[in-house]
Amino acid sequence: MDIPENGKCISIERLLQLGYEAEDLLHLRVLTKEETLKKEISTYDINRPGLTLAGDYDYFDYEKLQIFGRGEYSFLMRLIEEGKLDSLYKFFSYSVTCCIFSHSNEPPDIFIKLADKETIPVLVSSLPTNILTTRLTKVLEDEFAPRTSIHGVLVEVFGVGILIIGKSGVGKSECALELIERGHRLVADDVVEIRSIADTLLVGSGAKLIQHHMEIRGLGILNINYLFGVRGIRDKKQIQLVISLVEWDAKAEYDRLGLEKSSYSILGVEVPMFTLPVKPGRNIPILIESAAMNYRLLKMGYDSAKDFEKRLEKRIQEEKHKNNTD
Repeated sequence: MDIPENGKCISIERLLQLGYEAEDLLHLRVLTKEETLKKEISTYDINRPGLTLAGDYDYFDYEKLQIFGRGEYSFLMRLIEEGKLDSLYKFFSYSVTCCIFSHSNEPPDIFIKLADKETIPVLVSSLPTNILTTRLTKVLEDEFAPRTSIHGVLVEVFGVGILIIGKSGVGKSECALELIERGHRLVADDVVEIRSIADTLLVGSGAKLIQHHMEIRGLGILNINYLFGVRGIRDKKQIQLVISLVEWDAKAEYDRLGLEKSSYSILGVEVPMFTLPVKPGRNIPILIESAAMNYRLLKMGYDSAKDFEKRLEKRIQEEKHKNNTD
């Protein structure tokens, strides 16, 4: 997918900021004028312009980020040394998004002058080409990913990312606090920010202002990091299971065998969901732990409900056979 479906664009300035926020993950330096940083990126794909510099402009993906590895840099230097600048002039006649050089290779002054003239940003990274492209793609995929926010609590239980949802006051935060006390980890409370990665994975995190904090009625705001240390928190986690807490209704019918599979749709991605009725005497944290362990069993290929159904069917068939022989 070249252009994100949400039509989002980000500036080169924002790309630099993302690199710094990730502890200078991209190791980028700017070689052109500051005004070039306003240029916008509309795709997280990249292009290696070796064939383009050689004169093949039929399929030039100029809207993509142009990565100059050692091969492209060497060819570019040869063109300039031999005075073959026609291809270079043609290169800059396109509205190129951005040029990034790896291995700390800085292009000659003529390249920078042409880039400044056409307001095309030129960056250089100390990273090798393969590492640069991998990190760059990941940073941009995360930034371009569709997003939404959901009222709930996200916890990690036995390595499983569980989103707890339900009406206000049903006990989501209290349940999560008990899980943290039992050795599990909090990702987000109250507001869970969710990103869809490659339209298949959902990654949740907390809002920066209230990250690693919980609101407990009667106690107020708790700093989970200070109370439980780093063992009790996590910055982000894939959402693999949804637990919906509902108030107990004696007239309602609830799934008792686990044969009816339910799912919860977030950004077009279906996530397995269990509905747990809440009433005094039910230990919801233990039920959520059991749901997490059962989810892991399902991923390993074992379905408790289907196994029970098969054994029950086998027993019925054995009883029928016994009655027929008698």
